[in-house]
This record gives sequence, structure tokens and C-alpha cells, in this order.
Amino acid sequence: MEKTFTTNDAPDAVALLKADHRKVEELFEKFENAKGDGSKKKIAEQICLELKVHAMIEEEIFYPACEGKIEEDLIKEAYVEHDGAKLLINEIEAGGPDDEFYEAKVKVLSEEIEHHVEEEEKRVEGMFSQARKAGLDMDELGRQMFARKEELMEQAKAGGLGPAQTTTLKGDQPAA
Repeated sequence: MEKTFTTNDAPDAVALLKADHRKVEELFEKFENAKGDGSKKKIAEQICLELKVHAMIEEEIFYPACEGKIEEDLIKEAYVEHDGAKLLINEIEAGGPDDEFYEAKVKVLSEEIEHHVEEEEKRVEGMFSQARKAGLDMDELGRQMFARKEELMEQAKAGGLGPAQTTTLKGDQPAA
């Protein structure tokens, strides 16, 4: 059973982000094993929501905190990787299981996320490791990110977050 937290006992930033990674990995596995278009669509929508919220809290809070403290290339690559994923997320959300490339898009998104997670979680040179070594206040970042995540999930329940917005890739940007 998933532990529920409050802002006061929120996990530190890295623990929160890693928990998100594990959750999405499980959802991708569920998608792979799902039978029926309705089930696949529901799981794909959950994957997209989780990834949009995760990307937003990283881009709004975690990455800016890392600026100037970890390798700049890692941060730049992370933004571009997020944008590649966001373009796929928008395609998946706009489509459905009856689309010819729907399952392929979810599969490629899974592979992109797997690569991105690896980059962040590498033991020595990964983003999380570098951020810890730089002395970032992971507890405070965790509280901020947790609170923002709760806010975004409530917003999603209330009417959605709209299409994912990219910052480094143009793609076919839907009007916000």
C-alpha cells in the first residue's frame, strides 16, 4: 500500500522523485500486460498524468535548485528529454488505442523515460548524486515539490492540466 504523506513529513526530494519513477515504471508494465482498449487507455492516461506532474515539479523546483551546482549539460539534457516525452504525452492523450501508432508511442515513451531515469539516478555522476554532493537542502526541496505535486493533482482532478508545454522543442504546440 502506498504511504500517504503530508507536507510536513514529505520525503526528501530524491526519495520523492525516485518514488515517482518507480510508480511510472509499474504503470508502463501494467500497460504492457493490459488486455482491452479501455484498460490500456486508462493506464496510458494515468502514465501521462504522472509524467506531466513529475516533469512540472522537477522543472519548477528541482532543476532550478540544481542550477550552478551540478553539471550544466545534465540539466540541459533533462529539459530536452522532458520535452521529447511531453510531445509523446500530448500525442498519446490526443489519441486512443484504435490509433495505428498508439501502443508504439507508449512503448517509445517508456524507453525515453527509462533512459531519463537512468541519467538522474546513476550512482556517482547522476543528477541526484551530484545534487546531494552539492549540499542542496533535499528536505526543503521535498516539501516544496510534495506541496506542488498535491496542488497539480488536485488541478488535474478538477479539470485537467491541459497539454504538456515544452520549453526546448517546438513540435506542434497546441494553444494553451
